[in-house]
Amino acid sequence: MAGWASCHQDTGPPPGATTLTPPENFLRYSPFRMERWQSTHEHRVRYNLSESGVHPLTVGELLALAESDLSVDDVRLGYGQSNGSDQLRSLIAARYPGASDASVLVTVGGAEANFSCFWHLMEAGGKAAMVVPTYGQVPGLVDSFGGVVAPVSLVETEGWQPDLDALARALEDGARFVLVTNPNNPTGAALSAESMDRIVELTDQHGAWILADEVYQGAEIGEARTPSFWGRHERVLVTNSLSKAYGLPGLRIGWIVGPPGTIADLWGRTDYTTICPAALSDALARVALEPATRARIRERTRGIVRQNLALVEDWMHAQEGRFHYRPPDAGAICYARYDAGIGSAAFAEKLRAEKSVLVVPGDHFGMDRYIRIGFGNPAAELREALGLIREAFDEVAGR
Repeated sequence: MAGWASCHQDTGPPPGATTLTPPENFLRYSPFRMERWQSTHEHRVRYNLSESGVHPLTVGELLALAESDLSVDDVRLGYGQSNGSDQLRSLIAARYPGASDASVLVTVGGAEANFSCFWHLMEAGGKAAMVVPTYGQVPGLVDSFGGVVAPVSLVETEGWQPDLDALARALEDGARFVLVTNPNNPTGAALSAESMDRIVELTDQHGAWILADEVYQGAEIGEARTPSFWGRHERVLVTNSLSKAYGLPGLRIGWIVGPPGTIADLWGRTDYTTICPAALSDALARVALEPATRARIRERTRGIVRQNLALVEDWMHAQEGRFHYRPPDAGAICYARYDAGIGSAAFAEKLRAEKSVLVVPGDHFGMDRYIRIGFGNPAAELREALGLIREAFDEVAGR
């Protein structure tokens, strides 16, 4: 419960500040609602269930898990290699058959990875297909830069698999790329082999790119690892990071894997953004991605998601049909439809203001009457927060 403080609103300029209206022809800004919600409140509530990763490791816990003798005192804080150190890129490439260190660009988190790919792929006024619901960064960027989002809906009754006819229409209408988050955020659902095959077939047929955000790979509930889109055809860019499956979001290390020529172009684009990853983060990422350490981290992550998902499911089953959900395939997230006479944004605000619990309302994904509950917290803390969510629903229902 570190970082807890009294809850208060902090979403606008300070009192008396002047808000300037930009000139009419400025680039549009489409607010990233979920990130604004989280960034404003996540350190000001007692129970943060808005996160989708597992409880983060400390530096000491990481080094102990790795049995590493790295001394952070010896890491020189100069500019590092701007595309990531050679060793780090080699460790990442080893996870993708046929890739080399020239196929990898290290970025500051998955956010910079996705932004750089968007910048490369998006044409002015162009169209992009988005498998939705999804993490709102790339759809918001497409909208902000004057592009057109062609939604490809995940179908709940089909296990959150995509409407592939809608994807075919979007590609026929000129979509240059398709964004796929696999496993998905917010549903936690992984694409079936049939869905993946058809996405590959359609994009290859139309000369379109696949932008595959695979940040939840490695946080699976079951034994099987989610397959990657890497290598399925020549127009694939894969993004990932240490934030979700590794429990290391504070390192802000992400990456892109793609064709070496494209990676070289993307590297040039990061000259305009962050220039290079932090030297200390690069050093600790090398520790985390050593094969033996990576296996131990994955074991820790899967232990947390399995134990805590069972806790969440028991809690939901005890509430007499209030919730409808499909258990996630991966990630510490449960996306649940609920029966109550209150919209998701209003309910999330009630939880925040009255119970000091933060969740993500479904309307941040364009779907009201859903909430995304993160369950990567320590088990005792999670139980307390779930009890408060039930209490809030009971109050809404007048019980």
